[in-house]
Amino acid sequence: MLGIDKTVMVNADKALTGRDAEMQIAERHVVLGTSLKGPWPEGSEVLYVGMGCFWGAERIFWQLPGVHVTAVGYMGGWTRNPNYQETCTSLTGHTETVQVVYDPAAVDLATLLAAFWENHDPTTPNRQGGDIGTQYRSAIFATTDAQLAAAEASRERYQARLTEQGYGAITTQIARADEAGDGTFYYAEDYHQGYLHKNPDGYCNHGFCQVSFA
Repeated sequence: MLGIDKTVMVNADKALTGRDAEMQIAERHVVLGTSLKGPWPEGSEVLYVGMGCFWGAERIFWQLPGVHVTAVGYMGGWTRNPNYQETCTSLTGHTETVQVVYDPAAVDLATLLAAFWENHDPTTPNRQGGDIGTQYRSAIFATTDAQLAAAEASRERYQARLTEQGYGAITTQIARADEAGDGTFYYAEDYHQGYLHKNPDGYCNHGFCQVSFA
């Protein structure tokens, strides 16, 4: 759309309205075989992360032992049940997000946060590489106070590592999931779910960024 700066966050009252109908997706994860929408095993926890294009980001997390299921969607904005085309206008306020459902007894939160920090550039606001717009912003949306505290502490730790290597300031949005936009994770279209399994040669701009979290 002409005249729209996609790097500027849209105000809630200017966001697209959206719709009541939820996105229709498969029942189970194409790789893990687990339920995309639950119910999930007792004791499971959920973390939401935005790292730019959600295709490559999702694959990083479904490969981690202890992760029960992953899904991709839109979060942190105001448009109800947005679609991909709407999100790409930056007029929904959402960022492309991966929902990570995990067993905290099998994988610790520090491992998930390390995978987050190490596999994208959190110092480029509203972009990842050539992908530009607020839908590509870096974000962590926590579902518990403990997750929020750990995410904030991990940011300070990783900032120190980045500074040592000459990188700039982290711009990652860190918030409680229920305080990010309208607080809702909206599932993306079915063809986006497990995209890089369905399309092994598909686009991916994620990988180890050369600065270790450890």
